[in-house]
Amino acid sequence: MTRIRMVVAYEGTEFCGWQVQPADRTVQGELERALSTILGREVRVHGSGRTDSGVHALGQTVHFDTPDDRPEFPWQRSLNAILPRDVRVLDAGPVADDFHARYGARSKTYEYCLWHERGFCLPQRRRFVWDCGPVDFARMEGAARVLMGEHDFAAFQNVGTDVGSTVRTIVDISRHAGLTAHESVWRFTADGFLKQMVRNLVGCLVACGRGKLSVDGVRAILASGDRTLAPATVPPQGLTLVRVAY
Repeated sequence: MTRIRMVVAYEGTEFCGWQVQPADRTVQGELERALSTILGREVRVHGSGRTDSGVHALGQTVHFDTPDDRPEFPWQRSLNAILPRDVRVLDAGPVADDFHARYGARSKTYEYCLWHERGFCLPQRRRFVWDCGPVDFARMEGAARVLMGEHDFAAFQNVGTDVGSTVRTIVDISRHAGLTAHESVWRFTADGFLKQMVRNLVGCLVACGRGKLSVDGVRAILASGDRTLAPATVPPQGLTLVRVAY
């Protein structure tokens, strides 16, 4: 047996998320279908975590096991030749048998892209941004400082996944330039994220940027652990899984 680690990128628009589903198109399903074609048997692919419908990835890490020793097999070229255009293998190669894409992850980095021009959104960007309109960056950055560090993020977790603890440590929330002058990119790095946590954090920051929520209000929501007190989950298309560190 050989364990193979891959870094995968995909545009999430036409996928019903990462996790394989019987009747829907998913990223895991496409990867497993392609690997089964190459290996002539069913293959289970393990990802670093799930992404929701519409969410993108530049650096999703996955692993799978082959039944025989294939250290020099051209996985990247072979898979990209048969995968659909909206998913691509960026890197692939053998790793130690105890490597695990999910359980070995030390941190993850996501980016969320906001569109701020009220009059229009470029057609070329609509699948990758949330058209939220103008915001006050200083207010958003003040709220971001409250969320940094180790906290119980229960107020920012949506239902649907059982976890042993809702405590996570955020080591970075920072604003960066987008692809156009009308965008801002918000980067989040943590030792882990709860279900739809980044999208809920972005909703909180934007509410502050619109003047609808104060920094003290963010602090109170965080302390409450009550999801119903926090703003609604923002749309998925602005979110990208950028990197998984091991």
